[in-house]
Amino acid sequence: MNMNMKKVQQGFTLIELMIVIAIIGILAAIALPAYQDYVDKARYSEIVMAATGPKTAVELCAQTTNQLITCVGGAFSIPADIIVANGNVAGVVTAASGVITITPVAVGGITAADTYVMTPVLAAGKVTWGGVCANNTAFC
Repeated sequence: MNMNMKKVQQGFTLIELMIVIAIIGILAAIALPAYQDYVDKARYSEIVMAATGPKTAVELCAQTTNQLITCVGGAFSIPADIIVANGNVAGVVTAASGVITITPVAVGGITAADTYVMTPVLAAGKVTWGGVCANNTAFC
């Protein structure tokens, strides 16, 4: 065996390992807030979907009566107001003229002030909807 051969380095040096850990830490610091936003948007989609039943019923009511005044919760097969929290939805209320208000459960970045309000407009026998977040958040 030749004595002049250098020993081949095996493994990583401490500085190399510290650089890798620092890079992983930076990536995690960027990814976690973005992931939290994604989770909040997914939760808020449940709030928007909670209006599906009352929305369909208000449309049927408006087409049957040719007006929105009588389209309130509990009338014309419109589901009664939900006031008991279920999942991410704290409540669903169908008010006069078919306006649907969904209140979320405060969880994560979503607060009770992040209500979703859907307002129907009846024109030529067709109902169109406008949806607005009361708090104008990034969730909807």
